[in-house]
Amino acid sequence: MKKLSQISRASIPLILFFGLDKIVAFVRLYAIQATFDFSAELDAFNAANNLPDLLFALISGGALAMAFIPVLSEVLSLEGREAAWNLFSRVANLAFIVTAVLAVIVALLAEPLVRGEFGIAPGFTREQQDLVVELMRINLIATLIFSLSGLVMAGLQVNQHFWLPAMAPVLYNVGQIIGVVIFAPEQGMTIGGLTLPALGMGIHGMVYGVILGAVLHLGIQVPGLIRYGFRWTPALDVVSPDVVKVLRIMAPRVATVFAIQLIFIARDNLASRLAQEGAVSALTYGWMIFQVPETLIGTVIGTAMLPTLAEFFATNQKQEFQRTMERAVRVLIAITVPVAVVIALGLEPLLALVFDNLAPETLNLLIWVTRGYLLGLLGQSLQEVAVRAFYARQEPWPVFIGALLNLSVYIGAGWLLYRPLGAVGISVTDALAFTVQAIFLLLLLNRRMVARISLGNVVWKVPAAAVIAGLVVAGVMLLVTPVSPVLASLAAMGAGGLVALVLLRRELVVLVRL
Repeated sequence: MKKLSQISRASIPLILFFGLDKIVAFVRLYAIQATFDFSAELDAFNAANNLPDLLFALISGGALAMAFIPVLSEVLSLEGREAAWNLFSRVANLAFIVTAVLAVIVALLAEPLVRGEFGIAPGFTREQQDLVVELMRINLIATLIFSLSGLVMAGLQVNQHFWLPAMAPVLYNVGQIIGVVIFAPEQGMTIGGLTLPALGMGIHGMVYGVILGAVLHLGIQVPGLIRYGFRWTPALDVVSPDVVKVLRIMAPRVATVFAIQLIFIARDNLASRLAQEGAVSALTYGWMIFQVPETLIGTVIGTAMLPTLAEFFATNQKQEFQRTMERAVRVLIAITVPVAVVIALGLEPLLALVFDNLAPETLNLLIWVTRGYLLGLLGQSLQEVAVRAFYARQEPWPVFIGALLNLSVYIGAGWLLYRPLGAVGISVTDALAFTVQAIFLLLLLNRRMVARISLGNVVWKVPAAAVIAGLVVAGVMLLVTPVSPVLASLAAMGAGGLVALVLLRRELVVLVRL
């Protein structure tokens, strides 16, 4: 029987690499904010990323890679590496051609896609919309590169090589940082007595930084391809049984990813209607800040659990599958609720330090948008695990239905809340939609398992611990802020987290076993 501690061991490298990626991403965010503030130009750049990101997610970033890995792994095991690389080439060729065709269509239809009532930014000024169109068309170059790079990650992972794929996102952020500090500025930055060159491209420099990041993302993985004897096959052969199998598995995954990506388009659509400069950027930055705890908790645990859950399902170990899910749900509740409270109460001085040149009202908007997202930390994390449980059971369609439910709640609640609450209402809508999706998936999963998930005493113990931890954070902030706001923030969150850890130590012991 597979020990749960294997999940815990698998989580360690994921936490390290995801954590490093988030640190570099924050450096990128600081550089962008210091250069462009939350300006109309930055809003246009963030809005321009939507459709290129959608193409990448649909073709190789999320949909195709998820369908590709099991088939490629099967071919590698049964037929050897040469046959696996042959299949890889055919699928990669197909992905690149499809991406190129779709990129041309998006480029040609960019104006109505941006300006239309149901487009990306109908509420932007004409000048902003023109900039979105221009930036989007350039950004499609990076999408073409990613159509290959995302599949290379899958190919190396199938060969049990994880280091270079894990480094790729970090280098993608490095490319974007170069775009901000070298390509964009009119005057070079001075760091440690060294003045960096400046190309004066303005906001366009950010897009070229994205393209550079995509090149680095692919380039760092090329040595891995060489090591494992990759040979490119210039063929398509879409009728090959293995290619057909990939496409068949891909169908529900594509539909799911498409529904998820529409949420981000709906977000910017609503935000563009607010006539509030910086709303789109505040939502984008708030989401990235929120993604730090969500990734390090929900994504890490969900990713580490997937192989174990898949094995339990394949070997008909129903009791172990149910027990693993129950422990994971309890652990996520015990971690995310106190973490959300502690961060929400203690983040203001840290954001004021990082975004020191924001106007007070813009900084306040970012703080409250982030707090709105944090309301959904539990729901998002539970959704990460529930989705992977269904994929482990080889049941992708319930995940698609859950994504549709998420999108429906998002659009409905967002339309009701975005006017009275502004950008904060949109982030609260996000929290509500993902929480509804998580509850739906877990209720559906309950019906498929040998026993229902029991939450035990976490139902009352975790909220009580979160309240106590929140009071500790508030108290420390009150006492230490007059001395140093940043010190107060760090001390308060540390003290609040320690109190929650002590109060929930029995529940968190399960984490060590995962």
